[in-house]
Amino acid sequence: MKDVMKILIINGPNLNNLGKRDPKQYGSVTLSDIEQRVVEKARSLGVDVDFFQSNHEGAIIDYIQSSSSKAAGVVINAGAITHYGLSLRDALSDADLPIMEVHLSNIHAREKFRHRSVVAPIAIGQIAGLGWRGYLYALEFLSAYLDEENRM
Repeated sequence: MKDVMKILIINGPNLNNLGKRDPKQYGSVTLSDIEQRVVEKARSLGVDVDFFQSNHEGAIIDYIQSSSSKAAGVVINAGAITHYGLSLRDALSDADLPIMEVHLSNIHAREKFRHRSVVAPIAIGQIAGLGWRGYLYALEFLSAYLDEENRM
């Protein structure tokens, strides 16, 4: 029997407030709504997902360190930590897993400080500005990427 591939879905600060947080920028969909849609997509792809959200960089790092050995890849929306979180970047790099970076808004069309991502250089891809659907696209791409890597 084939092992089911597990992908970590990580969300950073303030993403727990989706749905009520600046709907013009982030939409009206809640994090729980996104998670339900991701679970449905994961089922259709034959992968398992594990969700984690924290407003604290250290808690996210602890989660990556404790969970990465049981995972095949990571989809992460690090929120504002994206722009300065070098310890998060190190933890992701140390995990040695393929990473897809996701942002609900187009970080490249926002304030200048948001244009830089410390995660992007170690990620296989970045999806920004496609709203909640970005999570589904990231999961779909990562699943296909991992399938191709396993066949080679």
